[in-house]
Amino acid sequence: MNPLHRRWLAWQHGDGPWGALFGRAPADEVVSLDLETTGLDPAHDRILRLAAVPVRGNRVLLSERFERWVAPGRSFGIESIRHHRILPGDLADAEAVPAVVADFLHWLGPRPLLGYCIAFDIAMLDPWVRALAGFPLPHRRIDLAAVHLAHLERTRPERAQRGNLDAILADTGVPALNRHDALADATATALAWRVLRARRTGPAGAA
Repeated sequence: MNPLHRRWLAWQHGDGPWGALFGRAPADEVVSLDLETTGLDPAHDRILRLAAVPVRGNRVLLSERFERWVAPGRSFGIESIRHHRILPGDLADAEAVPAVVADFLHWLGPRPLLGYCIAFDIAMLDPWVRALAGFPLPHRRIDLAAVHLAHLERTRPERAQRGNLDAILADTGVPALNRHDALADATATALAWRVLRARRTGPAGAA
């Protein structure tokens, strides 16, 4: 979202029930977000799991994470199960999407969002945020893939191409543990971003 649009939304909604989303973001803090979904089409697929991990300075704060199972409201097929390894039984205690999104927004506040190909996660969440708050997610977004590409363009231009998450984790030395698990991927994304930021700013800026 461009800053002008965000300012307009803040003017429209800053005094409303969701005004906290437009407050001043804490310095040097972002939230790493990952969703598991029934597929890759935001127009038709549903959210199954939402996980988010704060990064404050040089610390990835798993103890402050947000993690919820989400009821998709419909069945999903074998191809979806093969991708995310989530079985229908795993969702026995899942919550409805509006309740999860409301709790997530209250927890998130104005903090920027970090993610691998974050535009997909935003596209999955935005319809629910609009239905709840009357506007799309206004948060600043950081795409790990774009940050990594910019790093390659500065340091190894001959290898500068957009990489998948596994390639980025390998390049930053972050273990790819339990891939396609929302919390694991959100944590790995946070760690990789921390490495890339340290490489750009040096030890002093990474502290």
